[in-house]
Amino acid sequence: QVQLVESGGGSVQAGGSLRLSCVVSGSIFSITAMGWYRQAPGKQRELVAVITREGSTNYADSVKGRFTISRDNSKNMVDLQMKSLKPEDTAVYYCNALSFARREYWGQGTQVTVSS
Repeated sequence: QVQLVESGGGSVQAGGSLRLSCVVSGSIFSITAMGWYRQAPGKQRELVAVITREGSTNYADSVKGRFTISRDNSKNMVDLQMKSLKPEDTAVYYCNALSFARREYWGQGTQVTVSS
């Protein structure tokens, strides 16, 4: 089993920054890609950013140039640095891990609120 615990959410004004962290425990050797997703009220959950075990990254077009995903395999952590935040970034952000067996694991979510 794999457990994910997020931290770092909160409220910020537009233009501000936040950093989300996710600590992974359990069968971490089985994890390949990790990422961050978000879900705004009334909307479907969407991919924000993903990073492979080797460090390759991919971002949603809406966050390119503003968000940076990073991973520390030695600490079993994945972070999401968010800058130039916009009100439309308001959502619950979820950490995600994908195992080599293609099983997905999710954190409990952390709220990010950006006010105009």
